Amino acid sequence: MHHGNHFYGHAHVLAEYCGLDPEHPPRIEGYVQHGWNVVDGLGAGTPYMPGRPIFVWSEQTRRRAWSMGRRQATVIGAPFLYLLEVTPSPEEPVAREGTIWYPFHGWESQRVQGSHARLIDEIMTTEDGPVTFCLYWNEFHNDRIRAEYEKAGRVVCHGYRGRHWLDTDTKFLHKQLAELRRHRRVASNRLSSAIFYGVAAGCLPAVYGDPMRLENEDRPTAERIRRQWPELHGKHPDPAAARPAAMSELGAGYLASPAELSAMLGWSGPVRELAAASA
Repeated sequence: MHHGNHFYGHAHVLAEYCGLDPEHPPRIEGYVQHGWNVVDGLGAGTPYMPGRPIFVWSEQTRRRAWSMGRRQATVIGAPFLYLLEVTPSPEEPVAREGTIWYPFHGWESQRVQGSHARLIDEIMTTEDGPVTFCLYWNEFHNDRIRAEYEKAGRVVCHGYRGRHWLDTDTKFLHKQLAELRRHRRVASNRLSSAIFYGVAAGCLPAVYGDPMRLENEDRPTAERIRRQWPELHGKHPDPAAARPAAMSELGAGYLASPAELSAMLGWSGPVRELAAASA
């Protein structure tokens, strides 16, 4: 299995949905889109075996993948939507309050450039309730950056996405869902997976503030995102327009049944029989 299939515990969530052991997901026969992007759904610069199937979140992503020569693309919907299927809302829902804010983040090969202090100032003058700042692991482990946010509010981190099958927090999405369900709003300075997940979990979305920059970033792509999804940008987007756009990007309406998903991922037949025998 390609190590990207384990990012954020995606393979584990899909295995749970299919009735298999979520701690030891079987090998996926292909590549699962691990985050929202505006190309073919696969990680930039990551080598993939040609001709293998890819499993993308939305029809729009499938069409882009097809145009880029990846003809084995199948729409299955985002793993986060499958998590919602196996993690129903509590019978006595927690009263939502405040905003969970996801600052744009870097990763191993690119750091974010910009002023966190100025961004925090704008956030605190915009939000009308308590703010939880969710930092990506990259910034969370930077003492200086984390301290800036800790001065303004509660700071959390959902965990490490994993790399080369090591240190994956398989409950990453579970932690994210739990946090989203306790907040009224979800916001960021860039449109991202977190905003879409928040909408799916019942939050009101917002995208505003200094978008910051990644080192050696392709700026035209970032600018195109703001032009293409204006209904999700701003401090108080219209929920009636924002929700359909977000759910479309997650692939709502394309979720497969456990049996269908098992067949697509290569988990039918002997794999399921082995799992049943070990249960």
